[in-house]
Amino acid sequence: MKNTIRNRFLVVIILCLPACGFVSATSLMRLSIAEMAKASPVIVRAKCIANTTAWDRGEIWTFTSFSLEETWKGAPPGHISVRLLGGRLGDLTSTVSEVPRFRPGEDVLLFLEPTPRGDYSVVSWMQGTFRIRRDPQTGEERVTQDTAAFAAFDTATRQFEAAGARNVPLGEFRAHLAAMIRNESERKP
Repeated sequence: MKNTIRNRFLVVIILCLPACGFVSATSLMRLSIAEMAKASPVIVRAKCIANTTAWDRGEIWTFTSFSLEETWKGAPPGHISVRLLGGRLGDLTSTVSEVPRFRPGEDVLLFLEPTPRGDYSVVSWMQGTFRIRRDPQTGEERVTQDTAAFAAFDTATRQFEAAGARNVPLGEFRAHLAAMIRNESERKP
């Protein structure tokens, strides 16, 4: 009896092995700000209004409502919803690495792409998310990229290095990004 069960189990495993080639995973490649600006049809400064969660096609999704403070690229409506995988729904929590979360009242800069469902997603998730904070001493607004503290392996130097915008004056960041967007549009035929 034990041999029969074991043999059936082995047959099932052997039959399932070819399907392993079709399994895929999501991995995010580190993008420069210029690469994200090019990939993002919409770049906005926005204020988080609220978060909701819902099931969609067997997954928990968080939908964050934002009111737009400024549009730096594209032509989105004045209020948008950003859809990101994961969240908490009842007693279930779905946590997805690299997915940003937002708090009501928070001021952010987002690199966005529209989804087929009419809402938006953040380009490269945490990489496309920048928090805006006011310096308590000077009152100056500063920008920090969510991934600025994460070290990545640089194959050229063979070392781990932190990359991204950290504590950059908002005006300086805006001017730098505007130049990137201008250069990108001048290169298009």
